[in-house]
Amino acid sequence: MQRITLAPGYEISRVIRGGWQLAGGHGDIDRTTAVEDMVAFADAGITTFDCADIYTGVEELIGEFRLRYRDLRGEEALSRIRVHTKFVPDLAVLPTISKAYVESVIDTSLKRLNLETLDLVQFHWWAYDIPGWLETAGWLKELQDEGKIGKVSATNFDSDHIEALFEAGIPLTSLQLQYSLLDRRPEKRMVSLAQNKGFALFCYGTVAGGFLSDKWLGVTEPEHPLENRSLTKYKLIIDDIGGWDLFQALLATLRRIADRHQTDIATVASAAMLRKPGVAAVIVGARNRDHLPSNLAISDITLSQQDLAEIDGVLAQARALDGDVYTLERDRTGRHGSIMKYNLNKGPDEGRNKGE
Repeated sequence: MQRITLAPGYEISRVIRGGWQLAGGHGDIDRTTAVEDMVAFADAGITTFDCADIYTGVEELIGEFRLRYRDLRGEEALSRIRVHTKFVPDLAVLPTISKAYVESVIDTSLKRLNLETLDLVQFHWWAYDIPGWLETAGWLKELQDEGKIGKVSATNFDSDHIEALFEAGIPLTSLQLQYSLLDRRPEKRMVSLAQNKGFALFCYGTVAGGFLSDKWLGVTEPEHPLENRSLTKYKLIIDDIGGWDLFQALLATLRRIADRHQTDIATVASAAMLRKPGVAAVIVGARNRDHLPSNLAISDITLSQQDLAEIDGVLAQARALDGDVYTLERDRTGRHGSIMKYNLNKGPDEGRNKGE
């Protein structure tokens, strides 16, 4: 597994195990099995885990895993484990948010993860028209100075607001964002901004909720309603860039490339993103270890110039998505924003879910 250094003494695996699929809405989770799966990922070299305060039960699971891994492998092995969580205040909380609220959520994450300092916290703000996002980022910086947060980062911020954070003296270590072969909005400004400011990009959605996989090659276009909100979200992206025929042409191209590398479409789709400028890591969703071999292969595959040219040839026919990073999703009355859930950070002891 390839590794990358984000800052002195801070190294991560270039494939990050995502935690959303361990949250509510994806079926029952056996806690013992889930922890054993995380041990298998860590032993195989995927030592970085992504979660959030709003993913129901996931911080607690990772906290259990950390203790188990320490008992099994020792303190030195545990020191290689990195946990990236998020701070996602509810939309309803934004008008009255306070440092006390911010600190209470951070304290809850610390307790759940069994950490004295959170490795990296990714800050999300639902609505720029509600003031307070810059002040809240400043409170996170204060908590960093106090030792509760190791690195302050962000998720789903657009280029203008990332620039404003840096100008306010709040440098970010990374930005988690939706970036895939289907969604190339970050290439408008964010990629160059990341390179200029020196922050890393963590990509989610690299397999578009499962659409970028062999399962969908040659399949008739699905009709709404789709099986889950994730598929609905990425089907809207497919519609916007050119529709099902273009998507099928991309899948056919990815299948030919996968044949050359003796792998699958999803692995090629994620491996292609690791080749993008500014991208430090891709986040892969995994309920269990079934796909661990293919997850490991993401960083092993070396795509050729021919491979990349064939992908670019298909995508040259695609329409550009409107706006910057997460702009479409911020329109709460629009097609993309109306499917989001905005009030899921219910409190330290209540169940949470994913609102991104």
